[in-house]
Amino acid sequence: MRYPLLFAIPLVCLLASSVPAQQQVPASSAPPDATNSTMTPRQTAELRADILMARKEFPDAIRAYDQILKESPNDAEVLNKVGVAYQQLIDLNRAEHYYKRAVKADKSFASAINNVGTVEYEKKHWGKAIGYYKKALDVRTDMASVYVNLAYAYIEDKKYPEAMDTFGKALQVDPTVFESKGGNGAVVQQRNTSDPGLLDFFIAKTYALAGNAERTAHYLKRARDGGYKDLASVTKDPAFAKVIKDPRVQEVLTVTPSYEAEGRKSTSN
Repeated sequence: MRYPLLFAIPLVCLLASSVPAQQQVPASSAPPDATNSTMTPRQTAELRADILMARKEFPDAIRAYDQILKESPNDAEVLNKVGVAYQQLIDLNRAEHYYKRAVKADKSFASAINNVGTVEYEKKHWGKAIGYYKKALDVRTDMASVYVNLAYAYIEDKKYPEAMDTFGKALQVDPTVFESKGGNGAVVQQRNTSDPGLLDFFIAKTYALAGNAERTAHYLKRARDGGYKDLASVTKDPAFAKVIKDPRVQEVLTVTPSYEAEGRKSTSN
């Protein structure tokens, strides 16, 4: 049975956390019965569970992790992984339960704190999500994906200046954060929003402030095609001053969106 992937989760990182550095292998190349003489039985068991996760066999992964938890009930990393598996199965209540157990076991576990926030985000509890994301960033300030999650929540909560500031911090920590789906361990990253056009406009604005015309144009086009209808404001917005004359940005601003063209065609008929 296949399950929808609603979150960008670096499952390869789950594998990496269980294998000694010299034995790390990509999920795609690891056999299901992978073992290594240098690994302990505990490491082997977790590796097998991680492979099941990477293969999206979430119920089997949960059962495998649960066997480990019988011997180590307070293993924060394994508890967090079980939470990720349940979140992939859209079982938010169980996901939250395991994330909170992970945080209780290790109060400095920023990934699990962030993941509690993603559950609140999915429940549309924007204020609570913001609180958890901030708490995760208080523990670790180098997690670009958590800054992005926080910005998403700010946008949903209509706190746009805070979202812009937070997107900027994410870009400072990791200039590729909007292009990649990596993270720090099993950290869930938000990729769903109620207004994709608005979200892409704010990302474009973040790149404009950084002076990156290519990425500004890319996200302005996405915003335009996603239904954002206030692109005209770009020409007067100081945030776009560094890139406004770039031909790539100008091209996006002068092309009529497909939905407007269709609307005009329908009206004329």
